[in-house]
Amino acid sequence: MMPTITEGTPETMPPDDAGRSARIDRVLASYELLMHRIASSHAPDLMEVGVTMSQAKVMYLVAAGQGMRMSELAVHLGVSISTMSGLVDRLVDHGLLARHDDPADRRQVVVTITATGSGHLERFRELNAARMRRLLARLEDAELDVVDRATRLLAAAADDEYPITGVRTGPRQPQGSMLPGDHS
Repeated sequence: MMPTITEGTPETMPPDDAGRSARIDRVLASYELLMHRIASSHAPDLMEVGVTMSQAKVMYLVAAGQGMRMSELAVHLGVSISTMSGLVDRLVDHGLLARHDDPADRRQVVVTITATGSGHLERFRELNAARMRRLLARLEDAELDVVDRATRLLAAAADDEYPITGVRTGPRQPQGSMLPGDHS
């Protein structure tokens, strides 16, 4: 479940916009509902592969990080090392992840995704893209333009908040520009 922002901070809310927090909460609630519905539609696919939602999260994190220490995974998911070890053990048993000693620190274990695990993640991405494509196809052109603009703005904000060296989704849009159909 995604946390909601209930109070603004200097980083998230200008002091002169008291309604901003409520607007952010509405966006988060809509986003959470959308993600819940999409995630629920993945349940049969995850069952077919034999992984739980928690295990799928581990696979995504490991793949995105191109391998991670077990301790980093535990911190990212907010679980104990022993809980993480159990999750990883089951994924290793299914041939979806591999464990390796960390050459920089032999006390650490590095977890990497296997070719089979990558294949399953690619299948999940394809299924997700197909589901999103069906949802987006239901929108009118003007609505699709709004979603396009909004996702580009979020991607640019993510670039600023969580930069990845050498990767950029695109230029930031000017602050005063409006979304299509927004005449307020």
